[in-house]
Order: sequence, then C-alpha cells, then structure tokens
Amino acid sequence: MASHSPRVLSGLALNELIDELKGLPAPLPPFRSKQIFKWIARGAVSFEEMTDLDKALREDLGSRFLLRSTRVSSQLEDGDGTVKLQIDLFDGARIEAVLLSDAEERKTACISTQAGCPAGCVFCKTGSLGFSRNLDSAEIAEQFLHLKALAARNSPGAASGETGIANIVIMGMGEPLLNLAELRRALSFFFDAEGLGISRRRITLSTSGVIPGIRDLADNGPHIRLACSLTSAREELRNRLMPLAASNPLPQLKAALGYYQQKSGQRITLEAVLLGGINTGREDAAAMAGFAKGLDAVINLIPWNPVEGLQFEGAPLREPSRAELEGFAALLEKSGLKVTRRYRKGRGVAGACGQLGVVGKKDS
Repeated sequence: MASHSPRVLSGLALNELIDELKGLPAPLPPFRSKQIFKWIARGAVSFEEMTDLDKALREDLGSRFLLRSTRVSSQLEDGDGTVKLQIDLFDGARIEAVLLSDAEERKTACISTQAGCPAGCVFCKTGSLGFSRNLDSAEIAEQFLHLKALAARNSPGAASGETGIANIVIMGMGEPLLNLAELRRALSFFFDAEGLGISRRRITLSTSGVIPGIRDLADNGPHIRLACSLTSAREELRNRLMPLAASNPLPQLKAALGYYQQKSGQRITLEAVLLGGINTGREDAAAMAGFAKGLDAVINLIPWNPVEGLQFEGAPLREPSRAELEGFAALLEKSGLKVTRRYRKGRGVAGACGQLGVVGKKDS
C-alpha cells in the first residue's frame, strides 16, 4: 500500500472516521462524523456538498482532508451494457473496475484489490502485467462509489438512497486474499448500516486459492460468498497454468475450502476457466469431480476470453469450442455436480473475466 497526504476519508469505517475527526484542534462530536460518513457513502465528491455542515467547518475539512484519491480517466461502454472504468491512482498507477448488467437489468460491480497481480496465471491479462502494489481501503471503496454514481446516472428512476447495484464481486485486478487487511477495511465501509448497508450475501470474493487467506477469512470473517478459481484439479497442470498454486497444493486447498464452508455455512463456487485443448478432457472433468466431492459446491464454467499474445508453453491460447464446453459440463453433471456457465459480458471493452488491463475498446 502506498501512502499519501493529506488523509483520504473515503473507505474509512465509521468508527475510524470518528477517531480521525476527534483528532482535529476542535474535535468533532460523533454525530457530525456520522453526517460526514453518510455523505461519503452517498457519493459526495467535495465537502461543499455537505450542506448540513456549516461553511467554516466545510472549509476547514477541505483544507485538511481529501474525500477521494482516485479519478476516472476513461469510460468504455460495450453493446451488451457493460461499462469499464479505467481509474487513475494518486501515484500514477492505474486499475480497472467494471459495471455489469444482466438480462433483468440487475447491476453488478466488479472491483479490484491490487494494481497488477502477483498470481501470474497464464490465461489472465492482469497476471501478465506483473504486480505493482496493494490498494488501500479508499482505493477499493472508491471503485464502488464511481460505479454507484454511474449506475445512478443510468437508472434515474431508482429510489433515493438505493445504490442501483445488486451485487459486488471482488474479481477484478489482483488476488484479494493477498490484500486482506485493506479489503476488510473497505468491506466494513460497505457493510455499515449508517452508510451503504450492503449485505454480506451480496458480496462474492474470488481467490486463486490462497490457503492462509481462506483460513484467515474463515476464522476472522467477514463470511462473504467465496469463489475459488480452480481451473484444473490436476495438480501438475494447475501448477503450470497458475504459478501461485505450487505453494497452495490441492489437498490442503480442499481442506481450507471445507473449513471455510464449515465456519460460514455457505456453498462454495469452484471456477474453471476452460482453455481449448488444455483442460477440457475426460481426465480433467474426472479430477474436478473428485475435488468437488465432499464439498457443497457449484462449478462455474468460464470459457476463456481471448487476450492477444497470451500463450501456454509456446502455443497461443484458444477459446474452447462449443462441443468442448458442453461435453465438459455434461461429464460434471453426470457426476452429480451443479454446473453453471459464465455469461460472456464485456468482451467488447476487454472487461470480461481475465481481460482487465487491456487498454482501449475492441472492434469486435
């Protein structure tokens, strides 16, 4: 996490904000801090918008603090309703966040936790960028605030106070469980009933399988929905596709997922990015079915979204054929597993799974 000055107030939990404002020369009482917290959650971008504070206080706060540290530098819109925001951080790093819409016009915010990613998955554009740094809680929370404002502009009929966003998926750039402390702080901002009041059931975290992080989340919460990017349950192949997997072996990973399930009482999602000709055969399906046995899990199949230049051991990656996808799904279903398929949203703006970090809009 990088440091910046002056202090940024977005992303602070209410108790943190109260403590911060108690440190002023003229300490603010908690009820004033609560007013400011509500304005931040509502989407205020300047202290001047906080009309229930007197002018002198607004000016004093503006001289000491920033409400936000990020700015949207680019907005790319796909024909399927997906919008990708490219967001500049204070130190010049750039991240991306995505607003997805389904057939019922329900909106989902996809947010990032790191600039770049240390996991290095060969099928992911973000992984090819390398790792820059962790985001702080403000940088995580502000992505949602930017997307919330976008959703409100696109849904002017939404009732006052509604976010316009049904769900949050922590599936953007980075490995969330390698930045768990700052993510927890941002989640506290999301959960607080005085502000956004977002239910834990509406938030899903996707990890590449960081065992210590899964156990930490199980023991210390919050118990949000958990998805694990498995991709292959053949240990040797998974290690070649996902370098981080070598230090997170499959038997221990399965035990950690079972432990999280035991502690949280929630179903786990096992995600499988299907790569044409690589992990779509009978042996792959049998290994995945074996891994899922004993877990209350749903398998989410994600046909690989093309990224120019990505290769596996010298050969260009390719999308799975329709026959590969459906054949693989049928084998899993024959084993008694519940299988879903990820809809391909945002490919026109490189906003689909595995594409974040591609700058610009695609022609097709």
